[in-house]
Amino acid sequence: MGIVNYRMSAHAELSLAERQIPRYVVDAVMDAPQQQVDAKNGCVARQSVFEVEGRAFLVRVIVDLRRSPVEVLTVYRTTNIDKYWVAEGGEAP
Repeated sequence: MGIVNYRMSAHAELSLAERQIPRYVVDAVMDAPQQQVDAKNGCVARQSVFEVEGRAFLVRVIVDLRRSPVEVLTVYRTTNIDKYWVAEGGEAP
């Protein structure tokens, strides 16, 4: 399920800089997401919860799997984990 060969769109690169999300976080989510869910327009959201300074954030990486190589369209983090986490017999980690 890990994806290590992918490209970042210009928008995704800008999102990383503006939102101060380290590239290694995207690499970690792409390689081993805690969850992958369907997103808009045939894309998927690969997502994982990270703790930063004692606060939990959901990092969502929106990916187009139909492209070769796979393309990251955007990246963001949110504290509103319950809005995006799809329960599979339990709560978000």
